[in-house]
Amino acid sequence: MVNQVDRDTILCISLAARPSNHGVRFHNWLYQELGLNYLYKAVAPADITAAVAGIRGLNIRGAGVSMPYKEDVIPLIDELDPSARRIRSVNTIVNDDGTLKGYNTDYTAVKHLLEAHRIDAATPVAVRGSGGMANAVVAALADYGLQGTVVARNHTTGAALANRFGWEYSAEVPESARLLVNVTPLGMNGPDSDVVSFGEDEIARADVIFDCVAFPVETPLIRAARSLGKEIIDGGEVAALQAAEQFELYTGVRPSDEQIAAAEVYAKP
Repeated sequence: MVNQVDRDTILCISLAARPSNHGVRFHNWLYQELGLNYLYKAVAPADITAAVAGIRGLNIRGAGVSMPYKEDVIPLIDELDPSARRIRSVNTIVNDDGTLKGYNTDYTAVKHLLEAHRIDAATPVAVRGSGGMANAVVAALADYGLQGTVVARNHTTGAALANRFGWEYSAEVPESARLLVNVTPLGMNGPDSDVVSFGEDEIARADVIFDCVAFPVETPLIRAARSLGKEIIDGGEVAALQAAEQFELYTGVRPSDEQIAAAEVYAKP
């Protein structure tokens, strides 16, 4: 589902080592739905420096940025939005007449979801994971006012992430945790698809379960939380909201909640 392409079509791309069709389908569906003369294309760059120069040189309007390029693009662009400056990670580049500005819509999506779900800022949190996405999630949680513990097997990255935001580090989930957040691949399609990222007792003690895995949305953690009647924030909400934030940055148009939901349904593999 792609609009008729002509010389006036505005191009947006994504830069990823292993591109998926999710963003392609999400953005192009909304372009057609809203009658916008845009086209979105996924790209696997052979040279990230040349690729970012191409955004400027070809007047590409915007680019989604995936691992492993989220930090690599920073010295190649002109300006960082506070969302990206806070965590030194860019997942969106916007080109305004040759000036490239970096954003992090993962960070903004998580903050908006905390507000939408009216999470009490006094809730003790445990975040499992210490990778790139965990950096954005913990920053958003901390800036929302939450305090908690980074739970990670890798002591070096886990402790560094915790120290960066004034949190605790532990290899185990504290019994006091009432908001559990999974930012690992556990439960994602692949070899760990059957793994529940938190234990049954940990889930039972919690009030809110937040799983950042989006493929699939219905992870073992989400199923376990639902069976116990817990409040849930799932990875599909994060994926849709961060993509909608990107869409608005590129086009200046904010789709309705219904349009975002429909685009996410279409985008799912």
